Amino acid sequence: MKVVFQSVGIVALLAACMILTRGQEQTVSAEESEKSVLRHVVMFKFKDDATDEQISQVVEEFGKLPEKISEIHAYEWGTNNSPEKHDKGHTHCFLVSFKSEADRDAYLPHPAHQEFVKILLPILDDVTVVDYWATN
Repeated sequence: MKVVFQSVGIVALLAACMILTRGQEQTVSAEESEKSVLRHVVMFKFKDDATDEQISQVVEEFGKLPEKISEIHAYEWGTNNSPEKHDKGHTHCFLVSFKSEADRDAYLPHPAHQEFVKILLPILDDVTVVDYWATN
């Protein structure tokens, strides 16, 4: 009988430790998310007949969005130079950062973003978009 009570006590202690530990992990995650930024990664594959001038216009107009949309926290872009050949034809990558999902959600339908999309669509062959919360 003593062994049963000891076993029950150990199980209860382990359960309590797991509950406390789980709560601490959630607190840390919440704190980290407050310090983190939401990354919006956009990769373009342009149509074969897109001219260099058209592509340059897309890059230029995308670069103007941070001036027009206050919810954008940070912006950068570049062209693919990976030697791995897994790009599936995507040549241009843009990284737009936001402080919250609400900021990202305000950006997507923003008139300036929609005007940019109108410039982009005629020469766009494919796009890949991934959003994630940055972690250290």
